[in-house]
Amino acid sequence: MAVPRPSPAALAARPDSPIEEWPYLDEAVLLKTRSRKVCMTCHWFRHHVGVNCIPVLTCQLHQGLITHGEHLTSRCQGWTDDMTRQRGWAPEVA
Repeated sequence: MAVPRPSPAALAARPDSPIEEWPYLDEAVLLKTRSRKVCMTCHWFRHHVGVNCIPVLTCQLHQGLITHGEHLTSRCQGWTDDMTRQRGWAPEVA
């Protein structure tokens, strides 16, 4: 399986920068989709508590922010099934 290449936004973001300073992902990275393969179901999707407890949606693969709502209708070329779905819950116990 090929490793997805990071986006230009990820290359511009510094690894030590706070998540709130990451750039927003745009149409060059996110593709509209009508399947279950959306950002919210991706292994790289995370949400964090931002300023004033407003959730911040992120893509760890591209090191970018996702606009609210886009996580339900978009995905990128690097979409990967969540590890818990691939391996099952707590595979180390089995």
